[in-house]
Amino acid sequence: MSQTFDIAIIGATGTVGETLVQVLEERGFPIGTLHLLASIESAGASVPFRGKNVRVREVEQFDFSQVQMVFFAAAEQVTHSFAPRAQAAGCSLIDLSGALAVELAPMVVPEANAAVLETLKAPFQINSPSPCAIALAVALAPLREQLGIQRVNATACLAVSSVGREGVSELARQTAELLNVRPLEPRFFDRQIAFNVLAQAGKPDATGYSRVEKRLVEELKLVLAEPTLKVSATCVLAPVFFGDSLSVSLQCANAVDLAEVNAALEAAEGIELVEEGDYPTVVGDAVGQDVIYVGRVRVGLDDLYELNLWIASDNVRKGAALNAVQIAELLIKHYL
Repeated sequence: MSQTFDIAIIGATGTVGETLVQVLEERGFPIGTLHLLASIESAGASVPFRGKNVRVREVEQFDFSQVQMVFFAAAEQVTHSFAPRAQAAGCSLIDLSGALAVELAPMVVPEANAAVLETLKAPFQINSPSPCAIALAVALAPLREQLGIQRVNATACLAVSSVGREGVSELARQTAELLNVRPLEPRFFDRQIAFNVLAQAGKPDATGYSRVEKRLVEELKLVLAEPTLKVSATCVLAPVFFGDSLSVSLQCANAVDLAEVNAALEAAEGIELVEEGDYPTVVGDAVGQDVIYVGRVRVGLDDLYELNLWIASDNVRKGAALNAVQIAELLIKHYL
């Protein structure tokens, strides 16, 4: 493709922002000029791209008319602050924070609902869902017609990178203190995360559910275009740096034919099916990979209409950066 596009990444010094830069380079995205943006505290840093170091600039001072597309890879409030400026400049937006109204910016997972893009007009506004919603959507999309999925019960064990670089640093610090037999004082999390599992990821609201749990429920329904689908989600924090693991149970309208399920998963784009007798893990399989891993596929012990799965996925790469880049690739190939 001879045409190039000038791109901006907001949140370029975060774990997702840096991975976005890597994925764009690895996949040969046709970038003319890459603008890396962050808060004033991070401005002045540099990120390697195509053999050079690109300096990170302050987003507050950026002129969005210089670019055709913007990736928002920072917190929701950052998107709320700068998306209107980017929109006014005619930029297409891909947001990873969940801040854009879904009525104006649909949730897109290319392996599950790429056809949604056909209904939109440039400049585009698109939400890239949360990592767990992406992993679930990719795994369930090839099964929905076959099984008639009625209910999804998911327990997601989230890596500490799900809360950013601070979570990674805190787990590393706590682990070092414990291994060196030093007193441990939790700082970023409210209690010990090293060698522990925290029963909630984020602060619950009055309903008892956290923002990440509510996003998972809402976004899965949107991506699968199943507004009446019953979804139950529990998100916990695991002492893992990168990679989310999900235990999933599906209640189906049709009896489960395990051979047909495995065949559908085996043929689906974006999935690596792990053979019976083995199972995937984030450390041994998923981290650094562009697919989600599905294993322990089994029918319910006492319910032939129940299907159980285990999913492992790189939350930063596959569950954030790659999905956003795949959306951008579809836009420049077919619509821009």
